[in-house]
Amino acid sequence: MNNDLLLKGDGQDILIRDGIVFGRGSGFELRPGTRTVDVRGCLVTRGFADIHVHLREPGYSYKETILTGTRAAARGGFTTVCAMPNLDPVPDCPENLEKELEIIRRDAVVEVLPYAAITKGRKGCELVDFAALQDRCVAFSDDGSGVQDGEVMLKAMQEAARLDCIIAAHCEDNSLLHGGYIHDGRYCAEHGHRGISAESEWRQIERDLELCERTGCRYHVCHVSTARSVELIREAKARGVRVSCETAPHYLLLCDDDLREDGRFKMNPPLRSAEDREALIEALRDGTVDAIATDHAPHSAAEKALGLRDSAMGVTGLETAFPVLYTGLVLKGRISLGRLLEAMSDAPRRIFRLDNPLSESEPADLTVIDLNEKYTIDSGSFLSMGRSTPFDGMEVYGRILMTIKDGEPVWEEKR
Repeated sequence: MNNDLLLKGDGQDILIRDGIVFGRGSGFELRPGTRTVDVRGCLVTRGFADIHVHLREPGYSYKETILTGTRAAARGGFTTVCAMPNLDPVPDCPENLEKELEIIRRDAVVEVLPYAAITKGRKGCELVDFAALQDRCVAFSDDGSGVQDGEVMLKAMQEAARLDCIIAAHCEDNSLLHGGYIHDGRYCAEHGHRGISAESEWRQIERDLELCERTGCRYHVCHVSTARSVELIREAKARGVRVSCETAPHYLLLCDDDLREDGRFKMNPPLRSAEDREALIEALRDGTVDAIATDHAPHSAAEKALGLRDSAMGVTGLETAFPVLYTGLVLKGRISLGRLLEAMSDAPRRIFRLDNPLSESEPADLTVIDLNEKYTIDSGSFLSMGRSTPFDGMEVYGRILMTIKDGEPVWEEKR
């Protein structure tokens, strides 16, 4: 059966045959039954890679499943996602990780690469067997909680350095939280909330960078949100420390001035100050912030209906990431389109060694985008089970028309 696909572009076509990029150019001799898709006027780019998503399965399928989460990923233009380990059971041994891998093999519509935990049960005490897990996972993380004991993190980094694998750290010093749940800023003070200090993030990054420098391990900082955090990372990179980092769309586009008494504005880390947001944009421009990841964190409607104080931490992001960033940063001249694509595709793959160049004889993982189409984000139409986003109702440009994984369309916008 012929499953060839020809993307008919402006002066240059892309022929996909047997799941790979067969050629780029024009005048191809097509086999009978080749499907042709008109992509003239559209951007065709390498599929996006999200190195920080929560797919909630196994253990929390009332929030999201691997099927619904990967469908949402495909709709958002992502062909690869890396799934965090705050699951039940925690993927802290080969047997537990295999439970997650079984569901991935059965249900995923895009590539899903799971994280393994750093510590058993993500309790921050006893290290997992890194060697037994490294060939089955993309990296190691206790995401959802920071490793509080510096000696435990030192041993984890020593083991990661020995095996040449990545520690991806959720950086949060619990001793500095004091029951907070939004940023300790103006909105917090004026509305009687409890605040989370910026120091609770950057203080643990500071500790980990010193340990990383000592051990030489590959260290990745998750969801960076503060100006001081990026300063520390910028200085460490200048010293040759093997550190990379990500931030999320909401930290680049929103700040605590945008807060409302609504659970869709509650996530961890919280929305920080306008000054922090500007520092993150500058760090994205100069490469200190390597990548953009969504931290897609779906919850049930009931868990997100309890206001800022009591709602669960986390918002969805897979279906909104590109359009909100393209509209809020590229069209406003804050960053270039090339830098946005690099941060959403090339940099994540480079950091985590996920090879997939958009070139001949390579798997065809592609995203087709109409940059000129204007529409309104409607969380009610999401494919994700999680509908909580601070961008609901935002007018955006940049519609994902098609996502192709290994030569097969896994998402097509109905026109």
